[in-house]
Amino acid sequence: MINGDFANLNLQTFFVSKEQSNCPLIPDIIRLGKNFEDLGLLEDVTTAIISLKYGKRLLINGSGSNLGEIKINDIIEIVDYDPVKKVTLAIGPKTPHVETPVHWLIHHARDDVNAIIHFKSVKLAEKLTKKLPATEEEKPPGTLELAKEVLKTLRTSKNIIIKNNGVLFVGNSLKEAEDSALISLRKSL
Repeated sequence: MINGDFANLNLQTFFVSKEQSNCPLIPDIIRLGKNFEDLGLLEDVTTAIISLKYGKRLLINGSGSNLGEIKINDIIEIVDYDPVKKVTLAIGPKTPHVETPVHWLIHHARDDVNAIIHFKSVKLAEKLTKKLPATEEEKPPGTLELAKEVLKTLRTSKNIIIKNNGVLFVGNSLKEAEDSALISLRKSL
């Protein structure tokens, strides 16, 4: 079984700036995190990752951030990512989450995906096993192989279980991904 945040595996990050991003979408991520916390829906969640496409860039909460208590400094802006060299260019004070490459590749492979909510929780995935399709194979977190497996499963549904990893919700908007996540999380209670 593959578990945990692997301290960014082999992901190398170069910071364009360590200053916080000024993207106008950051308050939406903060609102969503607080909303999930207020509703008590993060109980079975080990780690939660929210990413939003912002032009050709990506907003994502950084490694070690607590979604229920997320602040502006917890959000980083990924300017670019090279999957061959495993290099990110980032703006923000935090280190990118190990799953950043997977989110980047999903956002850039699918024009209909502008928001991703990713709950890393095997317990939550087990509760939703009969309700959502799952990836066929287990792949290491944050890898091109995991991104391919996830993209293959996303062909049939916008809400999926990632084997021994967690649950992923995608949407054309943050509202669409949020609504799907809320419905599924409430069903798991």
